[in-house]
Amino acid sequence: MLYYLFEYLDKTLSVPGAGVFQYISFRSALAIILSLGFSTIFGKRVIDFLRKQQVGETVRDLGLKGQNEKSGTPTMGGIIIILATLVPVLLLAKLNNIYVILLIVTTLWMGAIGFIDDYIKVFKKDKEGLKGIFKVIGQVGLGLIVGSVLYFHPEVTVSKDTSRSNLFNNQIENVVIPATHQEKSTATTIPFTKNNELDYAEFLAWMGEGYQDYAWLIFIPVVIFIVTAISNGANLTDGIDGLAAGTSAIVVVTLGLFAWISGNIIFSDYLNVMYIPNSGEMTIFIAAFVGALIGFLWYNTFPAQVFMGDTGSLTIGGIIAVLAIAVRKELLLPILCGVFLIENLSVVLQVSYFKYTKKKFGEGRRIFLMSPLHHHFQKKGYHESKIVTRFFIVGILLAVLSVVTLKLR
Repeated sequence: MLYYLFEYLDKTLSVPGAGVFQYISFRSALAIILSLGFSTIFGKRVIDFLRKQQVGETVRDLGLKGQNEKSGTPTMGGIIIILATLVPVLLLAKLNNIYVILLIVTTLWMGAIGFIDDYIKVFKKDKEGLKGIFKVIGQVGLGLIVGSVLYFHPEVTVSKDTSRSNLFNNQIENVVIPATHQEKSTATTIPFTKNNELDYAEFLAWMGEGYQDYAWLIFIPVVIFIVTAISNGANLTDGIDGLAAGTSAIVVVTLGLFAWISGNIIFSDYLNVMYIPNSGEMTIFIAAFVGALIGFLWYNTFPAQVFMGDTGSLTIGGIIAVLAIAVRKELLLPILCGVFLIENLSVVLQVSYFKYTKKKFGEGRRIFLMSPLHHHFQKKGYHESKIVTRFFIVGILLAVLSVVTLKLR
C-alpha cells in the first residue's frame, strides 16, 4: 500500500525522496526491520494472549530429558510469523505481482491448515490433531494451485538470452528491462551440470511434435510433490526449541539471494542464470519472512516461551517450497533443505526398518535411538542448544554449497 502511495507522490506530485520506494533493496531493508520489530514487540503480546487462553502444548512422554517442563508452553505461535510477514508485505510490496500473490495465498492456505490442526489438538484435546489425509489434501490442493498458476499465467516467463546491449540502458535495479526471447517455459536449474538447466517438457519428447503443450502433466505433479514434501519436512523438524525457525531462516535467506539475482537482469546475465521477469519483487516478501523468523526465534530459543505449532511449521515449509519453485531452484532443495531431508529420512528409515525386522525376526529393531534425528541426539545425552547450534552450522554449510552451484558446473 505504501508503495503505491509513494509512487503517486513521486510521479504525480514529484515529492523529493518519494522515488526511493522504487528500489527493491530499500523496500526489502524496510520489510525486514518492520517484521523483526513486529515479531519481537507484538510477539510478546501474542504469547501473553495465548497463555491467557490456555493454548498450551500437550507434551507426549517420550522419555526425553526436560520434556515434561515444556508441558503447558503456549503453542500456535506460528500466528506471530504469519502476521509479522504479511503486514510488511501488504505495506511495501507490489500487490499485483503474481509471485507476491502466490506467496500470500500460500501463507494463508498453509497457515489455515496448521491452525485447524493446532485447534483440534488444543481445544478438542485430540493429540492426533487434523487427520493426516486432510493435511495431504490441503497440501496437494495448494500444489495444484501453485503449479497451475506458474504454468498457465502469462506473467510467469523466463529469458535465457539477455543481450548485453540492453543491460545498462537503465540503472534502476527494479525496472524490468525488456529482454530478448521472454517465453513460457518449464525449464529449471539443475546443479552440477554443464548447461545448468533441465526442461520438464523434455520428458515428453517421445510424444512427438507439440509435446511442449503437455508439459503441465509433468510440471504440476512435481510441484505438488515438492510442496507436500517440504511442508512435512519442516513439520518434522519442529521438535526442539529454535530448530525449525533457525534452519528455515538460513534456507530462506539463500532463496532470497537467488530471487534477487534471478529478478535482476544485470546479475542474472553476469552469472549466466535464467532471468525471471518480476521475480525480484519476491525479495520483499522474503525479507519480511526472514525478519519474522528471527523475531520469533527470540522467544523460541531454549527454553522456549512459545512453540510455533503446525500453524508455523506447515506455513514455513509451504513458503520455502513455493519460493524454490518460483525461482527455478527446486532441484537444489535436497541440498539447501538437507536438514529437513535428513529429518524426513530418519523417520522413514526408522519405521521401515522396524517393520522389516519385526516381520523377519518377530521383534522390531531400530536404526536410531529415536526419530526424527534430533531426538536421537537427545537420547545420546546432547543438550538441546548444542543440537540446534550444530544443525545451524550444517544448514549454513549446505546453503553455501547451494550458492556455489550457481557457478560450479
